[in-house]
Amino acid sequence: MTVQNFYKKMNLIIDIGNTGIKLAIFDINNRLVHFQRTNPDDLIKDLKSPVQKFPVTDAIISQVGKPVRGLNDWLTTQQIKYLYLSTKLNLPFKIGYKSPETIGADRLGLVAGSVLNNPQSNKLIIDAGTCVTYDFIDRNNVYYGGAISPGLELRFKSLHDYTANLPLLQAGEKTIPLIGNDTFTSIQSGVINGLVNEIEGFIVKYNLKFRDLTVYLTGGNEKLLDRYIKNKIFVSSKFLLLEGLNLILNLNK
Repeated sequence: MTVQNFYKKMNLIIDIGNTGIKLAIFDINNRLVHFQRTNPDDLIKDLKSPVQKFPVTDAIISQVGKPVRGLNDWLTTQQIKYLYLSTKLNLPFKIGYKSPETIGADRLGLVAGSVLNNPQSNKLIIDAGTCVTYDFIDRNNVYYGGAISPGLELRFKSLHDYTANLPLLQAGEKTIPLIGNDTFTSIQSGVINGLVNEIEGFIVKYNLKFRDLTVYLTGGNEKLLDRYIKNKIFVSSKFLLLEGLNLILNLNK
């Protein structure tokens, strides 16, 4: 195979989230060769360099945030065939969700990534981003759904927005005590320890209900939460969503 033909088989992955956009390019062997973060205003500009370096023919767009104006036209001018992720595509799993048309594109990608990495076990995927999503797919690769709760930033923001005097905080780098001794540490303890207890509680309950359970932790706050979660019974996977989107794209070329 020539170098030219090798590069022409690369896939472009565009993940448009609620708070940012991730770009990735996978080669013919499904290896991640490019990754970067961007935003709606800079997306097309930031696409130009990697697309010139790694010519691609196919792209998949996972969109939970607002559409990016001009993206479709730009991909067309680059002669890149693209599709948007939905339940109408060929997926590497069956859907047991009662309203499949309402499933977020990011959740579909995460479930696909778990199937790629561990197809023959029960799987719980925890995505800690703007929202925290819990998705369960059984050992027969049937996806049933899970749960959705507010992420760290939403919890901090809600305390500020719906009270008169509490400040707007963010998660810091310092270890948060269990017992806060001022307003700052009390909010930090409530938000961070509260979410950690929620996640650990879900893991315990799923383990009691399902044998041979593989738990994935991913998302923008994965690294921060990993510091606090004591029960290390999960797989930390930074690129699970992107890997799942690449798999779905390959199934639908």
